[in-house]
Amino acid sequence: MTLYYRPIARFGELPTRQSFPLAGGLCWFDTVAVHERGGGMQTIPAAEISGDVLDRLINARPAINSMDMTRPQLMGILNVTPDSFSDGGQFDAPARALDHARQMQSEGAAIIDVGGESTRPGAAEVQVAEEIYRTSPVIAAIRDQSDVPISIDTRKAPVGAAALEAGATLINDVAAFTFDPALADVAAKAGAPVCLMHAQGSPETMQSDPNYDDVLLDVYDFLSARIDAAVAAGIPRDQIIVDPGIGFGKTVEHNLILLRGIAIFHGLGCPILVGASRKRFIGTLGGGKDASDRVSGSVAVALFAARRGVQILRVHDIFATKQALDLEWAIGGAAMT
Repeated sequence: MTLYYRPIARFGELPTRQSFPLAGGLCWFDTVAVHERGGGMQTIPAAEISGDVLDRLINARPAINSMDMTRPQLMGILNVTPDSFSDGGQFDAPARALDHARQMQSEGAAIIDVGGESTRPGAAEVQVAEEIYRTSPVIAAIRDQSDVPISIDTRKAPVGAAALEAGATLINDVAAFTFDPALADVAAKAGAPVCLMHAQGSPETMQSDPNYDDVLLDVYDFLSARIDAAVAAGIPRDQIIVDPGIGFGKTVEHNLILLRGIAIFHGLGCPILVGASRKRFIGTLGGGKDASDRVSGSVAVALFAARRGVQILRVHDIFATKQALDLEWAIGGAAMT
């Protein structure tokens, strides 16, 4: 029987004598929820966990692309597409894309995530040549003016290779190398870190009828298997980020379960990325028909994730999110730098 360990993360309070740091960061825990298939769960003192399991929960994650994984980092979204759900067409001209990248960096983005294929529900696949045409010149222009880390948001090996050649430093694959396994080899040969995301189905069909036995544990098992596949391809485990894929083949309730249980993914021993910015479930729960009306809800989700030790927040609204995090961390006694 497989057991899954979810630290009950706390922040902004005085740690207890029985507490441990969560992933080497400023959150801590002294209690763990132990999950098992079939809905069983119990809480136990953290000190009762075996050594290897506890080590994965408490050990600091090494820096990735020079980003300090002991505190939240912001990934700025730069979609150079005509049809992304929130900002489609706004930055598909190279000059506008470069200006937006500069703005996000000045507001506090630690990494810029460039994507040339919309993965919104119902989006059609983009041909390789077109995706390269959209992304590589923008990446090269950013790199020409800045040493900011740049991730390429792609499922395809040729696009990833072209992006790395243009100056990208991380591969962010929403399919976790299941769409094009050769992308893992591209990352391994280049020595590039990766982000592996869970998605049920393809963008064209993923929201038609998402279904899970246990969404939290199913996503955990998927990511665990994809980490193993990436390591087998030659990518060091300490250079792998995991993303549970909020909104990718999930209902509103699935998204809420994943967010409530987000700390379980610390058990994988890798940094966690959460990308919930402006997504539809925020509007469903909090109002906001248009994506641009979901900024406040997006910030609320980002703060919730940060308080549970999530290391990377993928967001559209850098200034609003960083302002909220700066205040949260200052009140909690550890101002961000």
